[in-house]
Amino acid sequence: MDPETGLDGMRSVGIRGDRIVAISEGALSGDVVLDVAGLVIAPGFIDLHAHGQSYQSNEYQAHDGVTTALELESGVVHVADWLEARKGKRLLNFGATVSHGSSRHFVMPGLEDALARRRALVRSGDGAGPGDFEELRRAGYEELTPEQIKGVADALDEGLNEGALGVGMAHGYYPGATNEEIFRIFQFAASREAPIFTHVRNMGVEPMQEVIANAASTGAPLHIVHANSMSLWNIGVVLDLIEGARRQGIDITTEAYPYTAASTNVASTIFDPGWRERLRISYEDLQLQETGERLTAATFDKYRTEGAIVIIHMMKPDWIEHAMKTPFVMIASDGMPYAPGAHPRSAGTFSRVLGRYVREQKVMSLMDALGKMTLMPAKRLQEVAPQMRNKGRLQIGKDADITVFNPNLIIDTATFEDDLSFSKGVEHVLVNGQFVVRSGKTVDVRPGKAILGEYRESR
Repeated sequence: MDPETGLDGMRSVGIRGDRIVAISEGALSGDVVLDVAGLVIAPGFIDLHAHGQSYQSNEYQAHDGVTTALELESGVVHVADWLEARKGKRLLNFGATVSHGSSRHFVMPGLEDALARRRALVRSGDGAGPGDFEELRRAGYEELTPEQIKGVADALDEGLNEGALGVGMAHGYYPGATNEEIFRIFQFAASREAPIFTHVRNMGVEPMQEVIANAASTGAPLHIVHANSMSLWNIGVVLDLIEGARRQGIDITTEAYPYTAASTNVASTIFDPGWRERLRISYEDLQLQETGERLTAATFDKYRTEGAIVIIHMMKPDWIEHAMKTPFVMIASDGMPYAPGAHPRSAGTFSRVLGRYVREQKVMSLMDALGKMTLMPAKRLQEVAPQMRNKGRLQIGKDADITVFNPNLIIDTATFEDDLSFSKGVEHVLVNGQFVVRSGKTVDVRPGKAILGEYRESR
């Protein structure tokens, strides 16, 4: 099945090296012949929103059919260091945006020690973000001067030149970023024709209007992450707003994940005073990742001070179904770094869509769902990352990133109560022509390659 050409038929697929070299109605011969009768051969799934970037996280993603896992919402700092630390060490293709939130720290005084520690983590391959250091988290509440904003743009420019896939702008986590700052960063991104991947300022319609207006005014390409959890009960009007902007020719895309719960650190700005009213939930709707316990007022205060990852039960099934069936909404996991009890989206997003929303509920066709997981994400990136023109397609000459699954069995198995578990029904996964999953088992290889942004010129 190839979403770009619409091919949906019985075929043999031939691979040589890292490319697809034959697609035939007849049998093909080769050094390795794999009988996949009764299974679907599809392009490998592309996840634009994967915070889990370790080998262990990759393993769960691979068993969910993912071949390319990208960190585009939060982004990273020291892009060249981050890419180098993963070279030859990852199961899946990888890449990232340059982080707007973390780049703000470079222009703030008094953070030198924290920045040095963070860079050491990046170089080690462990990664780091504002949540790793309390002083950096607090800095998210600070407003920047116009001169400082220019300094942030310079840092972002360096990241783009090092291969970032755009600008990661999760300003819902740093409320000190003013409307002017966000607009100026949109202007910068437009000057480089770099897409912005944004976690908007807060839940609702107005923050969506802010970023859409900025995209319309500047011409910056815009991708709004997890529209489901940022819209909540406003999902209908938000998707109508995005669709209307798209009809006017504004370059806007969006994504959703197929679960009714979100996940983040309870110390983050999302839980600043007034959160129960804003989200229309209470303490018992928060589940501690580490133990699975539901919080109380007392335990919330404890973990709010200490910091801990929580799962936030705050969405209704019909909101998710609305997002799933909207034609222009892509699928992306927002998968968390591997940890015991991590949100099940980290392991089951794509299989859940194919099992629950395609096979069981028939919310969309199999081909439409595959397009949301493969072709649409590839197209979102291919203007800045030419490599993506060879991904998300099952065609001669394209990259041999391939997922083979059983459409009658595929389903997620990870739950909110237990540790992560592999999805069912994903039989074989190839990354750049190498098996990373074969007959349902992980293959211990490291074929993942960096996906790099390429920009014509600096500002």
